[in-house]
Parts: sequence; structure tokens; C-alpha cells
Amino acid sequence: MHTIINVDETVPKVVWFTSAATNDHILLSKLELSPDKIYVFDKGYNDYQAFKKFTDTKTGFVTRIKDNAAYKILKVSEIDERIHSGVIEDTIIEITVKQGNNEEKLKLRKVRFYDRILKREFEFLTNLFDFRADMIAALYKIRWQIELLFKQLKQNFPLKYFLGDNENAIKIQIYCALIANLLMTVVQKRLKRRWSFSNLVCFCRIHLFNYIHLLRFLENPERDWLKYENNIGQLTLF
Repeated sequence: MHTIINVDETVPKVVWFTSAATNDHILLSKLELSPDKIYVFDKGYNDYQAFKKFTDTKTGFVTRIKDNAAYKILKVSEIDERIHSGVIEDTIIEITVKQGNNEEKLKLRKVRFYDRILKREFEFLTNLFDFRADMIAALYKIRWQIELLFKQLKQNFPLKYFLGDNENAIKIQIYCALIANLLMTVVQKRLKRRWSFSNLVCFCRIHLFNYIHLLRFLENPERDWLKYENNIGQLTLF
């Protein structure tokens, strides 16, 4: 499952499905390119032909460069003292883009950054030449939001096993999980009382067949539960 998520949202904007054998970078051709967009994706989506289209349409992107990438260094930029100390190197590079029998040169920017929390180095590839080097690293860090979305889906909805083994059944189950995730997100946003997402999903799962006003009940469970018990109209077992 491939998805686009807006930086200020917690639910998918677009979802595509492919087989596990399909190369990830094919999805880049489906993106809407425009100068007011910046796409951030991991290095599994590396595609130099797509990067050229991004640059030609002035669409920004930030990704990680592959370990075996071949490039030529054109310029090494000085790192301003005001820049975050995690920036180790900021260079302008040139890569070769093959299109059929033709080859074209594409100028990109490579930023090497040391993450002091994870204690490891990252090398980012981008066409954003006007941004500060530490901003490139900060933009890529936001990409982790999409991993949190996948973690939330796996933890709170039944996607560890599938009820059917054909493509259509799998898609239906994933879409149902996405719809439920969206509904729970809307409920969580509307509540004044703070609920963790997992507790909210667990509560709704337990009370699926109870006839209660959900939002009112979640705002004040103690008060509404007493009212619910008094008006339940059901005989006791003993």
C-alpha cells in the first residue's frame, strides 16, 4: 500500500495498491506536479527520470540518495556557522539521466547530515537549492509521520491477517480499516476530552452494539454510564 499524506494531517490523501514485486518508484508518475508542492519520500522511490520531471516542473522533492549512486561533484558549499551543527556537508552534484538512447545531465543537491539522537549519518538528495541545509534534513524528518500512520493502522485494526486471499478481498479489508481510521480520527478531533487513539478505538470496539450517544458519552463517560444503566430496561440475571 502506497499513500500520500499532507504534512498537517494524520490521514491518507491518496492510496494506491501494488503487488509486492512492483518497484516503488513507478508510483512517482502518478504524483501531481506543481511549483507549490514539495514531496518527501524514502530512497525506495529513487528514479532519476522522475527527478528530472520534478525539476522541469519546479516541483520540490527530498529523498535519501542510494549508497551506490554515481554522480559528479560540481561545487562544495560552505556551511554557515548559524546552520545546525548536524550538517556535515552541502554539495551540488550532477547525475546522468538515461532516457532511451539519450543521456541528459541533471544538477541536484546532496546534504550530509548527522542525527545526534539516532547517532547515524544520512545523505539527502533534493532539488531545493534555496533552502538552508538543515531545513532539508528537517523536511525529511517529517516523513516519519507516514510511518506513524501505518503503525496506527496495524496496531488498532485487523490487518495482521486477512479474511480472504484474493486481491479484491484484501483491498476491501484495507479500505474498511482506512475508513474506520478516518472516522475515529474525526471523533477524536471533535471531542473536548482528551482520548488516546488506541483507547478510543478499543472503547468503540467493545460498545459497537450498545445504543448510546457516542460523542456525549465520550465527553463524560461516568455521568452518562449511570444514566445508561438506570434506563437500560433489561431484567437482571439474579
